Amino acid sequence: MASIAISIPDGEGVLALQEKKKFQFSHLPIISYLRDSLPPIVAYLREKKTKHDLRKLIHSIKVGTALVLVSLLYLLDPLFGQVGENAMWAIMTVVVIFEFFAGATLSKGLNRVIGTSLGGGLGCLEAALAQQVGGIGNPIVVGTSVFIFAAAATYARLIPRIKKKYDYGALIFILTFNLVVVSGIRAEKVIILARERLSTIAMGLAICIFISLLVFPIWASDELHNSMASKFEDLARSVEGCLEEYFGFTSEKENQPTANFSSCKSILNSKAKDESLANFAKWEPWHGKLGFSYPREKYLQIGEQLREVAATILSLKGSLQSPRQPPTTLRQSFKEPCEAVGSLLAATLRELGESMLKMRRCNAEASIVPKLKAMRVELNSVMSPSKLGPIIENGGLAVATFVFILMEMVEKMEELAKEVEELGKLANFCYVPPPLAAVIDVA
Repeated sequence: MASIAISIPDGEGVLALQEKKKFQFSHLPIISYLRDSLPPIVAYLREKKTKHDLRKLIHSIKVGTALVLVSLLYLLDPLFGQVGENAMWAIMTVVVIFEFFAGATLSKGLNRVIGTSLGGGLGCLEAALAQQVGGIGNPIVVGTSVFIFAAAATYARLIPRIKKKYDYGALIFILTFNLVVVSGIRAEKVIILARERLSTIAMGLAICIFISLLVFPIWASDELHNSMASKFEDLARSVEGCLEEYFGFTSEKENQPTANFSSCKSILNSKAKDESLANFAKWEPWHGKLGFSYPREKYLQIGEQLREVAATILSLKGSLQSPRQPPTTLRQSFKEPCEAVGSLLAATLRELGESMLKMRRCNAEASIVPKLKAMRVELNSVMSPSKLGPIIENGGLAVATFVFILMEMVEKMEELAKEVEELGKLANFCYVPPPLAAVIDVA
């Protein structure tokens, strides 16, 4: 009988075979992960083609173009022969100055020019004075001047009005002054070096301003206008969500509200953004309907009113999340007047926001304020002492608090409507007479 020899691998061979199989199949989870994760990522990128993302793309292209243009000072031999190594200052200027909004670019650019000019000029004078003194007096003059000017500029940066508009210029002044004074070279060379660097900085600034203002400009004033108008719609949705959530409960166990307060929280945290946009907008030239005398400060006052309304809406959260909710029948007894108030508040917010967005007079005193006052009188009659007492005795304190907060919101809405109407007068918004039916209804 013929025998068949079977080779049995030793221990090392078995381990090598297992490692080989492990290596062959280890890439399968990675491929599976990529196959499952790539389609959602691609779909997300397709959905994110919004207007804001397009502006980000435009800004990125503009920055890249500016850097290419300013890099020609290095790349082209004739230009490099004129400016030399100082071309690096032009590149640094573009990187530091070019901002998303045109007003921010102008603000930082002018601050850099002013800070560099003052710092370089004073630095040259102090360097010349120290050179004239000579000897042991040279470092004494340099150290004393550095201490005095650096301390004075730093103190100026702590003043709120200067820090708000000229903080970057003061920082550049300190940097330029110290670099010039402590350079240690002769006075005539300091002047030549300062002139060359200032010229290259001016080149970079000119490229930034040209591209920022003339190539698809992104205006801070437009952003302030549109963002302020969009807040009205966000608040209107929050009011509707609160009322729908509070009076939409069907059982006593449903005491976990799902109303969305994220928009109100973002409005409460928007003060710094609004102030920065208003500051940048002051540097921008005339464009569209937004001129130099445009009342941008009024936007900040309207923003304060909107934040107060958002805080009032957030105070409704306590009523929604109160563990001692009244019976459903008690809540339903106040549903009709509260929904009427909520509908009026939401409609008023949308009307004010649309009037701001379209730059149209809102006619608050003629059409909006009378309706709000009538609704406030109706709420006062609903919350009379004869009706308030039985409610509190039956555990309806949360409902009473809810109605009182709605009354407070109506008062704040009257002030907000007056502020928006005043903005229309100051900004010369177009006047659109109210429909005849609306005038008859108010009368």
